[in-house]
Amino acid sequence: MIAPTIPLDEPQRLEELYSFGILDSENEVSFNQITELACQITGMPVALISFVDKDKVWFKASSGMNICSADRNLSMCSHTVGAKDHILIVENLLKDPRFFDHPFAHATSKPVIFYAGVCLIGPKGNPLGTLCVIDHKPNTINSEQLKGLKTLSGQVMKLLELHKSNIDLKEAQSRLRRKNEKLKEFAGRVSHDMKMPLSNIIVITDLLRSKFNGKMDQETNDYLSYLKTSCFHLSDFVEGLLDHYQSDDLARNANETFDLNQLLEDIVELLSIKHECEIHLPEDNHELLCNRAALQQILLNLIGNALKYNDKDVTVINIDCNRIGDRVHFEIRDNGMGIPKEKYEDIFQLFSTVGNYDRNGNRGNGIGLSTVLKLIETLGGHISVSSELGEGSCFKFDIKA
Repeated sequence: MIAPTIPLDEPQRLEELYSFGILDSENEVSFNQITELACQITGMPVALISFVDKDKVWFKASSGMNICSADRNLSMCSHTVGAKDHILIVENLLKDPRFFDHPFAHATSKPVIFYAGVCLIGPKGNPLGTLCVIDHKPNTINSEQLKGLKTLSGQVMKLLELHKSNIDLKEAQSRLRRKNEKLKEFAGRVSHDMKMPLSNIIVITDLLRSKFNGKMDQETNDYLSYLKTSCFHLSDFVEGLLDHYQSDDLARNANETFDLNQLLEDIVELLSIKHECEIHLPEDNHELLCNRAALQQILLNLIGNALKYNDKDVTVINIDCNRIGDRVHFEIRDNGMGIPKEKYEDIFQLFSTVGNYDRNGNRGNGIGLSTVLKLIETLGGHISVSSELGEGSCFKFDIKA
């Protein structure tokens, strides 16, 4: 028995093979189906997809034979990889001077007598392995059958490239998750570390006012007021940023059954509304089974915005809810300042704002609605907005429940 020929560019061939991450990978139906097709096209009882490693040949898929790997020096596939034309056909190993004494040809059970293999050629031109068919008796293969094997070998390479793309995608997703976790950790740490100094500054401004009451001129008093207002604004920004990066954790909360109108009443109480306002809850109450904490955060942001960005003497907010199949549709309509049409998409981007001042003279930080969008999409829904400047806005969203 002659030894298989080692390709001259063996290091490059192995490097390309390893780049696909296919060796010792899990069984995949799509590869097995190709070996079944190879058997049908050629009429052979056995078909294999192999990849030739440094010292062994590993079989990704097989039909008609239960085999995982073989010694490279013994495998017929290693001879195919070393063949000049990347094809090896042996009609009868027992009568071929190269293989008449091959141990596989003298096996007591299901010997390898006929072999036909075509190489799996990588994008860089390297033979990575083979698609082969085997018979336990002498046989032949015609040109049409050989053409079919070549076509199937091309399909194997497409599957191999798809396999590599999936690995690359998973690695990219893993890197992205790690970076996102680091960003969340950084945002949480910075937010936490900033909240205490801001609180201290607010307290100190109040202490200064109290201590020097009647002794400060108007300009100094205005400076202290500006400092306190800026601290409150920055504190809101930090809190919003922390909520945004914690929204993923919030969206992973378990589903629970709850009364919708009770949830809305709790939200209204949390908002501590200090100006005249009418909030109309849905006429039909609903018992929902979904992520209560995430829905509360969504409604808290939307109703809170309807309250803040309203320049009318009486704020009016209408909340509607309807169930259609396994989805719950919400509508929150207000009589506020409105949103320009060209800003409809921008307002859901992180740090993007309409530019309006709220009823207390403060600008938004562009975090709340991006958090709302993130939560709704995580809950399997979508959100849209319609608005008339000076007349009000309507936010519609749905979630799966």
